[in-house]
Amino acid sequence: MKVLIVDDDKLVCSSLKIILSSDKEITVCASGNNGEDAIRLYAEHLPDILLMDIRMEPMSGLVAGEKILAAYPEAKILYLTTFLDDDYIIKALNIGAKGYMLKQDFESILPALNAVYKGQNVYGNEIITKLPGLLQQSSSQINTANYGITEKEYEIICKIADGLSNKEIAELLFLSEGTVRNYISLILEKLSLRDRTQIAIFYYKNC
Repeated sequence: MKVLIVDDDKLVCSSLKIILSSDKEITVCASGNNGEDAIRLYAEHLPDILLMDIRMEPMSGLVAGEKILAAYPEAKILYLTTFLDDDYIIKALNIGAKGYMLKQDFESILPALNAVYKGQNVYGNEIITKLPGLLQQSSSQINTANYGITEKEYEIICKIADGLSNKEIAELLFLSEGTVRNYISLILEKLSLRDRTQIAIFYYKNC
């Protein structure tokens, strides 16, 4: 199993190499310190697993992961971070990462790598307890975010799906009817739809 390590803390990289070297089935093919390194080294080594941090400069692990998965859909990315932020977890799920672990849970790193290598998804205990709420919370947001839909536009989409007219939406959201029409025009353009009915259908299929 070839593993690429990417972390902006060189001491963490060294520690991870030591931990991984205890497993004779694992070879650390390379290491980097930011998202740009991750993209370059992934293309160069095509590792079985990319073990990567999230917060890095000038490019984060999440941005790098999204770019790598766009180019290599079969890539297996396991995030290893100190951050339990909901937004990070949702983003990692959304781009198709195979796992999200906390660095504090270092004893689980080797088992997690082996599980991901076998095709499983792996999340630390702290993340697992948060997943049901996060999935419910983000089910409507993840799908619309891919289209560049703003919070206000999403609110109008919901009102259209509820069957409200432009006038009713304007009154509820304290907007003019002209502003609502402008919002709807933008929504139609962003979603490549023709009319309000298709907006409602989009909502029920995706949100």
